[in-house]
Amino acid sequence: MNQPMKPPQEASPQQEARPARAPPVTKPRSGRRFVATCLLLLLIVAGVVWWSRHQSAPEQGRAGRNAAPMSIVPEIVAKGDVGINLNALGTVTSLATVTIRSQISGYLLKIDFKEGDEVKKGDLLAEIDSRPYEATLNQAKGALARDEALLKGAQVDLTRYQGLAAQNAVPRQTLDTQIALVAQVQGTVEADRAAVKSAEVNLNYCRIVSPLDGRVGLRLVDQGNYVTAGDANGLVVITQLKPISVLFTVPEDNLQAISKRLQDGAVLPVTALDRSGTNKIADGTLQTFDSQIDPTTGTIKLRAQFPNDTEALYPNQFVNIRLLLDTHKDVTTMPTAGVQRGVPGTFVYLVNADNTVSVRKIELGVTDGDRVEVRSGLVPGDRIVIDGADKLRDGAKINVRAEADTGKPPATPATSPDKAGSRKQRSDTGQKQ
Repeated sequence: MNQPMKPPQEASPQQEARPARAPPVTKPRSGRRFVATCLLLLLIVAGVVWWSRHQSAPEQGRAGRNAAPMSIVPEIVAKGDVGINLNALGTVTSLATVTIRSQISGYLLKIDFKEGDEVKKGDLLAEIDSRPYEATLNQAKGALARDEALLKGAQVDLTRYQGLAAQNAVPRQTLDTQIALVAQVQGTVEADRAAVKSAEVNLNYCRIVSPLDGRVGLRLVDQGNYVTAGDANGLVVITQLKPISVLFTVPEDNLQAISKRLQDGAVLPVTALDRSGTNKIADGTLQTFDSQIDPTTGTIKLRAQFPNDTEALYPNQFVNIRLLLDTHKDVTTMPTAGVQRGVPGTFVYLVNADNTVSVRKIELGVTDGDRVEVRSGLVPGDRIVIDGADKLRDGAKINVRAEADTGKPPATPATSPDKAGSRKQRSDTGQKQ
């Protein structure tokens, strides 16, 4: 029998509203594992580094505390003079440089100098053929003698005419004519005398002499040449070396101090140094300064003079100049090598009586070479560290050595008698420690 078919069941509203599920998507896990592994490794490395540093820090601290004290030789703060110096670059300049030229024309018969000689004023340098000038002088003298005779005759006639004119024996016109003739001849005689003087001067120019003391340069004309007064090169150049000057410039800000010192009559010493600035060449004094300031550089030019007895300075030589402007006398000084700069400011390491060092803040003044003025913070007799200060710290232990152990001569600072006793007491205390 055929079974009756069931009618299809209708879907419920909840089943109709439920959407169909999408098939699940599988995410890759390999990337997450790689990132996690890297982070784990970094954490492990960081932990190892931290552990190693944590373990080594106490060991280093123990080693630093147990390290041997540093051995030093202290420097004693003293009293002395500190100069205020101005440094500049200068050029040596001769006070007089003369090119010897002939003032007449003629043949150069003789050269009476050697190149590089030291000559004095009036020394013979060269001679020019004087025969033409001797003839000219004789001719001028002859003309003078002739005209002097004419003048004498005219004066005699004038005296005669004056006597006759008083008696009205000659016309007045004749007397006036004779007076004019005497005046004319007198003018001729004066011209002849001038011609004689000119000829004598030209004859003297045949002997060329030195106009100053100095050093003769290289010969510019050889013997036998015909020289003239218009020769541009001349015969030789003479340069004055004793004394000699140096021109140098300083900033315009220093002009007032320099001018005041010179107006007060002070003699400002000047030292010439070589190019390195360490070796002294000569000592001199400041003479004067220029009349105006260079607007392009803001500097003013000064001139210093040096005796130059040893001829160590030579024209156009470049030198370093040190001008001593003033001196601070009897002030506390110390070596510049002991000055330290850091967080406290400017300080030194002070050597204590218990063989330790402490940081002492100081105020500095002017510096003079390897010494510096100490305005505050130290007193004469204090001991400070000079060598190896970069390896010390506040409160560090040191081993004070005697100066004889280093082979250096003992320091003898100029201190007052009352400070000497305190310095000796501190030294004894350091040795007992």
